[in-house]
Amino acid sequence: MKSVIALLVALLLMGCQKGGFESGENDPKSPWWQIGFVEPNYMKIWVEDSSVLDINNRMFFRVGGKSAPGGEPEDGTESARGWGTVGGSGVMVTGADLPRMIFVRWQSISEQKTYKGFIEIPEEARQLMVQSTHQRCPKTPERTARYSATLLVGLAPGGVLQAWVRDSCHRPIKVSHAQGELEPLGPEQGKHGGRYAYPVSEKAKRYIDKFGIPYGSW
Repeated sequence: MKSVIALLVALLLMGCQKGGFESGENDPKSPWWQIGFVEPNYMKIWVEDSSVLDINNRMFFRVGGKSAPGGEPEDGTESARGWGTVGGSGVMVTGADLPRMIFVRWQSISEQKTYKGFIEIPEEARQLMVQSTHQRCPKTPERTARYSATLLVGLAPGGVLQAWVRDSCHRPIKVSHAQGELEPLGPEQGKHGGRYAYPVSEKAKRYIDKFGIPYGSW
């Protein structure tokens, strides 16, 4: 009987050690989180303004970068449909607690239109953000947990906003979706005579001429 009890205790201790090792609680981590932007292939965007409202109702202005990673593969496929591979890094939102709402005003270069909109970040997303830095990826428990949580905001033609959070295994998890509206003052709120940050690229023109802009796919 004593040997059985000893074995059970040993197994319990091993389980606790394994759980502690995989938890990532003691792994190095940033006190802040990152925000980044995403665009579909060929659908270039330029972010004019971005702000964060955190869970303590504090506003942080101009928090993100201006551009997003994108591609123009010219592979003959309708690669602008959907979001494809959601990648890219972000910019630290220094001083902010977890996000409650994001505001973005951006130029949709492919349409030569300007949009603005809010996207709410639900509690489940914030829980994922915390877990991503406190839990090691089960597939690679020997690696430390993510150093900082990442929120990605996709911006697409028609004024679509989409949000993802990277989980502990770096996978983008869809957490929110929203619809923006046209900015009536145009690009840069009319400050530069209606000029956009970029013209539509030749590759994007060829793609749009062939396939059109896939509204409703984002």
